[in-house]
Amino acid sequence: GVRQKEQLKKLRAEVDVLTLTATPIPRTLAMSLEGLRDFSIIATAPQRRLAIRTFVTSFSMGIIREACLRELKRGGQIYFLHNEVSSIQLMYEKLSGLLPEARINVAHGQMPERELEHVMRDFYQQRFNILLCTTIIETGIDIPSANTIIINEAHKFGLAQLHQLRGRVGRSHHQAYAYLLTPPEEALGAQAKKRLEAIQAMEELGSGFYLAMHDLEIRGAGAVLSESQSGEMQEIGFSLYSAMLDTAIQSLKQGKEPDMQHPLGVATEINLHVPALLPEDYCHDIHERLVLYKRMANCADNDQLDDMQRELIDRFGLLPNPARALLDCHRLRIAAKPLGITRIDASADSIQVQFIPNPPIDPLKIIQLIQSSREYSLSGQDRLKVQVQIEDVNKRVVRIKELMQKLG
Repeated sequence: GVRQKEQLKKLRAEVDVLTLTATPIPRTLAMSLEGLRDFSIIATAPQRRLAIRTFVTSFSMGIIREACLRELKRGGQIYFLHNEVSSIQLMYEKLSGLLPEARINVAHGQMPERELEHVMRDFYQQRFNILLCTTIIETGIDIPSANTIIINEAHKFGLAQLHQLRGRVGRSHHQAYAYLLTPPEEALGAQAKKRLEAIQAMEELGSGFYLAMHDLEIRGAGAVLSESQSGEMQEIGFSLYSAMLDTAIQSLKQGKEPDMQHPLGVATEINLHVPALLPEDYCHDIHERLVLYKRMANCADNDQLDDMQRELIDRFGLLPNPARALLDCHRLRIAAKPLGITRIDASADSIQVQFIPNPPIDPLKIIQLIQSSREYSLSGQDRLKVQVQIEDVNKRVVRIKELMQKLG
């Protein structure tokens, strides 16, 4: 569909596109998450709709018979999906021998159009109860009385495709079942296992968006400006890629050229010459400490840091001095970023502030500071030095904030 969409866009200079999808392809989803497209989620299921029970199991004639008989006994119908036209007749014979009490018919895309229409009309009117078919049923089929689907060789399908196929059942208020039949587990590839685990875990209503997120993680987001829908991100990782792209998008939205030298924007290094960490005796679990460090680094404003501080006090007790210093470092980092400050080194006898080339501040303010007091001086072409004696680290932090207010 990518080519067709690109052709539509070429017809006019400005085309508004509204896309409705159960599971967006990874690239489309990534573009939404990165801010290139607007998106919203419809997560409210129709009234009396039940989640589809999903089972992933090795191929077994016993399971097929049990699943089909359960559906037949309650007067329902079954899709049996076998996606190979060359061997579909052989599967028809196997099913006929396994289920003599069932009426079975075949539908696939290579049948004559009138014959296919006749088969589908008969199935809709319940003249037979098992439809042996290919993925031709994937879209647009809405038969409320069909509430069991058995997908043979499910490991060969993509995650979004499995979700679409599973959505062919459970179209009314009856409990629906989906059986994903696979070869023995040792014959499955790593990605196939991930897809099947995801589809089985995400069986509640409205899970299409979360499934698409799994698909994005498994397949990669692809190229932003080409037809390629999947792509590798192992070189830098998904989080870093997203952060770099987000910074570039924000620059373009503000009418600026993205900074290729600093693709993540200004990363400010703070050194207060005191320990700034979560002590081991405060938060014992090393994995939990790493998660908390990562969350603090991701905080974009002081409100988020205040929430983190409240959470730490609530979970582990009053903050020790190293944890206070860590939060102060992050607060200074947030304040320093818009000023183009790359490093703050604050010892007991001086404060040094280093800037990026061409920082976004008025040079006159720095000149006025130097002229106003002897404690301010330039230490190199990109460093401002403040000669002050401050032993207390809290007072040192207040002094740095005052300096940044004067610069801003």
